[in-house]
Order: sequence, then structure tokens, then C-alpha cells
Amino acid sequence: MSSDLNDQMSSTTGADAIDVAIAKGIDFDGSPIPAEKLDLYNKVMGLEAGRQRSGVSNTMRSRIVRIGAKHIAQDELNQMLVDAGFAGLKDKEIAFYYGAK
Repeated sequence: MSSDLNDQMSSTTGADAIDVAIAKGIDFDGSPIPAEKLDLYNKVMGLEAGRQRSGVSNTMRSRIVRIGAKHIAQDELNQMLVDAGFAGLKDKEIAFYYGAK
């Protein structure tokens, strides 16, 4: 791969790619993110940053479900959660992430 292609792929992949782009104020296509969108995003993220957390394990499970549902079949993700000691998928999670689209 060329260096430019590697740079572009590394800037649009990985868990922090969105945060890096937002911090730069530049979308993946190179266009600037409008100030109004950045302002609203930063306001809401500021509110979230001040929220009391309920526990690391709960947050881990939520992230696993939210992200895992994009990549892993329902039955497999459910079994993986149970095998890891988390609660299996809840009916509302199944409906939201795996329901009819």
C-alpha cells in the first residue's frame, strides 16, 4: 500500500478514529465539520463527562453489546456474554440491535 493510503486507512479505522477527526474538526472526506455541529457535540459530551458512572462492568457489557451486535450473530454474542460472566442479551437489546430493519 502507498503511504497516503496507509495514512487514510489508519485515520478512519480503530476505536479512536472518530474522536481524532472530531478534535481536528475535519471529516474523513477532508471537509470541515460545521462549527454548529462541533459545538453541539462538545456541549453534549461535556454533560456526559460530568455524569456519575454506575460501574465499569455494566459499561463494559453495554459497549460489548452495542459494538458486538454490529459484527457478531445474536446467538453467538449471547453465548459469548454468558461465557464471560455477563448477563445474556435482554429482549429489548435483541429487538433494538437484531430486530427487523
